[in-house]
Amino acid sequence: MSSALNQWLPKSVLLLRDYDRHKFLSDLVAGVTVGLVALPLAMAFAIASGVPPQAGIYCAIVTGFLISALGGSKTQIGGPTGAFVVVISGIIAKHGIDGLFECTMMAGVLLVLLGITGMGAAVKYFPRPVIIGFTNGIAILIASTQIRDFFGLRMDHVPGDFFHRMEAFGAAWNTISMPATALAILSIAVMVFCFKFAKRIPGAIVVTFGATIAVTLLRIPVETIGSRFGGIPSGLPTFVIPHFSYDTARQLLSPAFTVAMLGAIESLMSAVVSDRMSNDKHNPNVELVAQGVANIVSPMFGGLPATGAIARTATNVRSGAKTPMAGMIHSLTLLAIVLFAAPLVKNVPLAALAAILLIVAYNMGEWREIPEILKLSAADIAVWLITVTLTVIADLTFAVEVGMVLAALMFIRKVSRTTTVTRVTKDYVEDSRKHILQGKDIPPYATVYRIHGPFLFGATDKFGEILRDVDSLPPIVILRLRNMTAVDATGLGAIRDLADTLHASGRSLLLCGAREQPAQLMKQAEFERHVGPANICPSIADALERAASLYRTRQTSTHEEFAAKVV
Repeated sequence: MSSALNQWLPKSVLLLRDYDRHKFLSDLVAGVTVGLVALPLAMAFAIASGVPPQAGIYCAIVTGFLISALGGSKTQIGGPTGAFVVVISGIIAKHGIDGLFECTMMAGVLLVLLGITGMGAAVKYFPRPVIIGFTNGIAILIASTQIRDFFGLRMDHVPGDFFHRMEAFGAAWNTISMPATALAILSIAVMVFCFKFAKRIPGAIVVTFGATIAVTLLRIPVETIGSRFGGIPSGLPTFVIPHFSYDTARQLLSPAFTVAMLGAIESLMSAVVSDRMSNDKHNPNVELVAQGVANIVSPMFGGLPATGAIARTATNVRSGAKTPMAGMIHSLTLLAIVLFAAPLVKNVPLAALAAILLIVAYNMGEWREIPEILKLSAADIAVWLITVTLTVIADLTFAVEVGMVLAALMFIRKVSRTTTVTRVTKDYVEDSRKHILQGKDIPPYATVYRIHGPFLFGATDKFGEILRDVDSLPPIVILRLRNMTAVDATGLGAIRDLADTLHASGRSLLLCGAREQPAQLMKQAEFERHVGPANICPSIADALERAASLYRTRQTSTHEEFAAKVV
């Protein structure tokens, strides 16, 4: 089979060539496990979006199967995610459920076009402050939508915008339900306990089953899926072609673009997580085509928009998944629950689902990145802060558009500042001698890579060559920054990820020759924490001396360890 054809084949087809019974058994265990984890999440995302819980389950069944069967990732799990909650609720408020279905299918078409035109890597042009900003904002909004069910507040309607929602919660605070609050707090405690002390046990499964059994047997007076929605219907979802309106489609172009971009970003981020955990390399274009097809088909069965789900993908890999078959089994597990166990789902308490979503919001919030953002330039901080604020108080589509415009202006500003006019003097020539590679011997225990030009968002995938060859690299890698004219938060993050990858493989990373703007930003961001202060060198000559010192230390440690074992 030609390599050109292989580039467009799904991973499920490529991995069938050496599929065996042992892999199937591993996939079966992983698929059933992640299917049980996906059940409460799918219902919770649907309820938070303002639709019945079965819409989330139908989405997980249909898109979960298609994304695994047609996608370019080995262990990716697709389905509804928290990223879409804010967008979905906004679309439904303006255009109704038919508008949501129309928007989802339009986004699916956009994703397919991104994939077949080879634009799978285009999402790299979203700078890190923008991504962190709207991730923070989405997490805040998801958490705010769960306050009613977490505390069991009696409210007929929850306002769509953040400030009116918080005002309504304050007005209904005297209706708090102590049983619901206690159940929600206990649910969070159980999930935190599982995460810290029993990581192989998914806390969401324990909470869902435990809370449902407790409410059923002890008759705890809390609101359940049955009391609010009448349960979920048994049997297969109905196939219906959504109604299309040209006028509505014009109004939905911007939200459809947002759904497509969110789906692309999150699915490819999830695929990268899958690659790292399963030691594989996904195909971004095939993955986007699969995401697009899944989003086109999902509304035909009453489902929501879908993308790759990072937490469920990680659960899938940790549970032993070997191939995309695990994702298809996850989908079939959910289908079996709908067909044979739907009546049991009506007793799931909404307080427990609210607790699960609060944990999801916390995990997806990228809160640990905020201190890193605050160490960057004022422009980076401003882009992040504006994106967070607009996501919370306005809407996600507007926030992303403004964030991208600001990031583009930053890009132009940073590139323009890299242009300099300098007189060549004797001192300049002498200073340049220690930076040039000519006449310097690179020892076999080290290798040198260089960055040439501005290393800003959109260029950070250039480390692909280093990451592909990481296992064959010598023990010391030198990154020469002499010709790197500028760097931003995304570029700095890529260098940090490279350092982490090399350190995890037992190798050392040295940086050398950084110019004024990169050196200043690295100092501001306290970048020495990631590589060590001694490993940031003024020139290539200093870096080669540092490499020799590190290698001697390695050799001494190896001899001492060997001697200790002999003794």
